[in-house]
Amino acid sequence: MINGNTELIAHIGYPTHAFKAPMIYNPYFDHIGVNARVMPMGCRSEDYPPFLRAVFTLTNIRGALITMPHKVATVALLDRVTPTVNVAGACNAVRRAADGALEGDLFDGEGFVRGVMRKGLALKGARALVVGSGGVGCAIAASLAAAGVGQIALFDRQIEAADGLAERLRTHCPAIEVRTGSNDPAGFDLVVNATPLGMNPGDPLPLDVSRLAPTTFVGEVVMRTEMTAFLRAAQAQGCPIQVGSDMLFEQIPAYLEFFGYPTTTAEVLRSVARLNG
Repeated sequence: MINGNTELIAHIGYPTHAFKAPMIYNPYFDHIGVNARVMPMGCRSEDYPPFLRAVFTLTNIRGALITMPHKVATVALLDRVTPTVNVAGACNAVRRAADGALEGDLFDGEGFVRGVMRKGLALKGARALVVGSGGVGCAIAASLAAAGVGQIALFDRQIEAADGLAERLRTHCPAIEVRTGSNDPAGFDLVVNATPLGMNPGDPLPLDVSRLAPTTFVGEVVMRTEMTAFLRAAQAQGCPIQVGSDMLFEQIPAYLEFFGYPTTTAEVLRSVARLNG
């Protein structure tokens, strides 16, 4: 129930009709007895910079979830950001610090990383291949770097996208070996499809799955289909896998911690979510 003591988390993007966060967070808040609500707020790009500042003048605002098309624009509007934001070039969570500064972080990749680690993959010193250097690929690469991988290989058909991400990784994470130019999955501990391939029937596979070793962990970001053709092919090779929706549910505990709320697990969130409501 919303009342005069309700804290707000603004969910800012445009358009809002596909937003799923309120149907996950709000049932969870009810479940644990926290008087808070995630509220969709539709804001066009031309109105966004002043709107973000205005939102944080509210006395009952706890933070903001930022989604498309504002993740990139948000970076320049904040007072402080994390290295993950600098590497990825995007931000999807904002809070007001005790000194009044607006500070931001990025949890898209964190959700992916938490998921694979909870499934038993050790990332310290690991070799990772990330296919796709768009928004989600940048986020995953940044979070893998923060988790301490030893090598990241990047591939994107738009060469400049992979090269730009590689340059940011080398600047902010100089201890990590960064390679570009090949999507050959042989020899990697982790392989990630961070492309849209798999959203539609008949899409080509993002890489040659016959080159996957059965010890390679394979992750997916496509959520439209739980078991994409890529994941089915990887599973047939004997590879452990992570489905795309795990990234969504695994990042929410990181958001909760960022905003200072009691954290939880992806399993609890799945059990209380009302995605069809």
